[in-house]
Amino acid sequence: MFVGQGRFTLRKQVVADKELGLAQVLSQTRQAARREVPFSLYWDVWDQLKKKYVGGETNDLDLFYGSLEGLVGALGDPYSAFMSPKIAEAFMSDLAGSFEGIGAEIGVKEGVLTVVAPLPDSPAERAGIAAGDVLVEIDGKDTAVMTLDAAVNAIRGARGTTVVLTIRRNGAETEQKITITRDVIDIKSIEWKMREGRSGYIKVNQFNEETWPEFESALTALLGRDMRGLIIDLRNNPGGFLQTAVQMTSEWLPDGETIVIERSRNKEEQVYRSSGGHRLRGMKTVVLVNQGSASASEIMAGALQDHGAAIIVGQQSFGKGSVQDFQILEDGSALKLTISEWLTPKNRQINKEGITPDVVIPELKDGDLVTDDDERFVAKALELLRKGE
Repeated sequence: MFVGQGRFTLRKQVVADKELGLAQVLSQTRQAARREVPFSLYWDVWDQLKKKYVGGETNDLDLFYGSLEGLVGALGDPYSAFMSPKIAEAFMSDLAGSFEGIGAEIGVKEGVLTVVAPLPDSPAERAGIAAGDVLVEIDGKDTAVMTLDAAVNAIRGARGTTVVLTIRRNGAETEQKITITRDVIDIKSIEWKMREGRSGYIKVNQFNEETWPEFESALTALLGRDMRGLIIDLRNNPGGFLQTAVQMTSEWLPDGETIVIERSRNKEEQVYRSSGGHRLRGMKTVVLVNQGSASASEIMAGALQDHGAAIIVGQQSFGKGSVQDFQILEDGSALKLTISEWLTPKNRQINKEGITPDVVIPELKDGDLVTDDDERFVAKALELLRKGE
């Protein structure tokens, strides 16, 4: 989560049931025990912990939260989690765009904890963390036994403190330790400028609460300078709010066009369609992606690709195409639960598949001499825009 869990494409929901004390919750849970599930074992273990644990007195709330974490963890889904109030508050502050940590998005790929992307000019990026790095250890602790949320919480910390990440890069057998000093992370979601040939360039670092108004402002400025083509840079953008991605993608499409399809466990579908100003209809556009482009980034790139509204340039994207429902519970704790998956307008699977570029930029290999990796992508985009003149 910046550091974070995949910068999920999130839907926010608040649950406001009547207030229940812990004793009432536990009592009702006992009464709700189903015949086919031996809930009595839970209470047997609870009683044994309370009576015999050598460490002394136990905290009922900590035990209860721990059991809920285990309950959700038993799903085996790295993107579903129960969060204590403290963790839930930190998670929401990440989405607001400012927090303390190292500034890297963490996800799960092929069953291992992986860096989705470091944020621009973050402690993680300055220390040399790169998209695709596999996390082997966090402060000497093996990540193989960590959940995604446990890893994120281990990495997060106060400004000025340090964390040591042991990583493996590009499938290498050797590992390297990187020490990172945590800092306040203020995420600038949009950066823009005019390039040669009156080609606009907009870098979208994430889809947070400020992204849409910042994007509108950048677009107004570029159009005011007689922009003739546009580069949208989604590299190392781990995602964010769905609605922001839908609003932005709508600028290229007429009203009513499918942007993304949400499919639930019952195969029910909800279609998100375009609506808005459509100021970029007919604008020559190139979208840049790489393995750090995930979630809402893949939704935007996939929609523009399916509608023929943009050429996708770069590398295969991350493949984070599941939807997490985020419920804030009565005591400030939260449940983040995967409830559906995303499909592109042409019913292409995003989850675990990602978006395949129309034009591939090869990944750098050890020994390759490239003075500015960033310009390989942008140079190709500018070339394609010139060809379309």
